[in-house]
Amino acid sequence: MADEIEQLSSEVVYRNRWMTVREDRIRRADGHEGIYGVVDKHDYSLIVPFDGERLHLVEQYRYPVGGRYWEFPQGMWETNADAHPEEIAAGELAEETGLRAATWTPLGTFFQAYGYSGQSVHIFLATDLTPGERSPEPEEHGLVNGSFSVAELRSMVADGSIRDLTCVAAAHLFFQWLARIQVVSDTT
Repeated sequence: MADEIEQLSSEVVYRNRWMTVREDRIRRADGHEGIYGVVDKHDYSLIVPFDGERLHLVEQYRYPVGGRYWEFPQGMWETNADAHPEEIAAGELAEETGLRAATWTPLGTFFQAYGYSGQSVHIFLATDLTPGERSPEPEEHGLVNGSFSVAELRSMVADGSIRDLTCVAAAHLFFQWLARIQVVSDTT
């Protein structure tokens, strides 16, 4: 299938170490021309750390929305964008929580916001956890760690305490995984 939108030209209008914003001149399939704004960002990994009883989340201030929120550890490597998503996940988990995982289970991959960006998020379940030292980056100043039961996570998603869409999706993938594990253990 041919592209429904043809790129005629592209101009970078902003760039920093985390993202590039470009404005593309385009032609739609019906022949009309226009512009399309695109945010290019590296893919990132989100980690659902589960020790068998509790989930480990982080809380930090998110400047664009002016508030502190609980979320799953997550991040990207601006200086090593070609790293494998699981490697990024392991690094981000250790950096933000100090935890190391012996077992990694991919739960899914989603586009972050494909209306304006091609960025993907790779969601991993991290289990068989061992504690270690945290090493947050300067941008993560004030990062707080907490652990929550499965019931508490369900409540946090339901009452809007967790407001990041990717974290809500990851929580639902975790709940599905947990239901499958429980079905398997109930049948054995």
